[in-house]
Amino acid sequence: MRFGAFVPQGWRLDLVGISETDHWETMRSVAGTIEAAGYESLWVYDHFHTVPVPTQEVTYEAWTLMAALATVTSTVRLGQMCTCNSYRPPSYLAKVAASIDAISGGRVEMGIGAGWYEHEYDGYGYPFPKPSVRIGMLREGVEIMQRMWTEDEVTYDGEYYTLKGAICRPRPVQQPHIPFWVAGGGEKLTLNVAARYAAYTNFGQSLEEFVHKSEVLRGHCAEVGRDFDSIVRSTNFNTVCEETEPAVEDRLAWIRDHYRPFVSEDRLDGIEAMYRGMAGTPEQLVAKLRSRAEAGTGYAIMYFAEAAHDTTGLELFAREVIPALA
Repeated sequence: MRFGAFVPQGWRLDLVGISETDHWETMRSVAGTIEAAGYESLWVYDHFHTVPVPTQEVTYEAWTLMAALATVTSTVRLGQMCTCNSYRPPSYLAKVAASIDAISGGRVEMGIGAGWYEHEYDGYGYPFPKPSVRIGMLREGVEIMQRMWTEDEVTYDGEYYTLKGAICRPRPVQQPHIPFWVAGGGEKLTLNVAARYAAYTNFGQSLEEFVHKSEVLRGHCAEVGRDFDSIVRSTNFNTVCEETEPAVEDRLAWIRDHYRPFVSEDRLDGIEAMYRGMAGTPEQLVAKLRSRAEAGTGYAIMYFAEAAHDTTGLELFAREVIPALA
């Protein structure tokens, strides 16, 4: 199993309590810790308004961070989980990603999805069409990006996008192109796009869901003539890693306290439940993740809610969990 970790950027209220003048240094420092600790990749979210509720707290823009983090790291790969296809024209996004791939020396991962956070769409004035339209736009967007990264000049006449001689220079450093992570578990459409274009997928919060979606993906691969095993399947995990079980409970209580100013007590129960699924000592986490690896999870991306304030859990996980599963 391979591992990545998220950099705090505010979307999940993970920079609350830190002065805005210290935000960049905090993000840069955590990125450096992720790289030094031995994670293969670092990740940011592509969102504009905070969750679980929109607030006046900060959310830093994903691709701005990609460019900035490219200049302060040297080996760790750089991903977004995941870029919302309809927030930017895919031709423009192809240009941005190719530029950052060149700046970083070929370290960009192209996380891409159809989008879902309607509050952001409304707030920023983007149309929010039905899911089948958003996924149709995703399919065309991926086609456009792949062509712009591999062809000298692209003309494209789709249902949603039209290009007339688009040129993308610099080309990505990576060959044949930047790898796609198609995120989402939509069984009829999204997983079909993944079967056609993805080097990686991202779905399945529960083990049962992951196994089911994997079988759906296998069926789509058979339909389009793709080797199912050529696609690395990944999942994101909200993670608590502490030396002892009492320390795990203390961290879960910290997470509740951190979110308490923003949500009701009822919602706090749900937030805590999200973290309990992948909370434990290193030995307990190895056991939990081993079952996921046996089910076919090839890549795990870990989110530590406290990373902006305390990186000991992130570092402990890298020191004791990753070597047991790598």
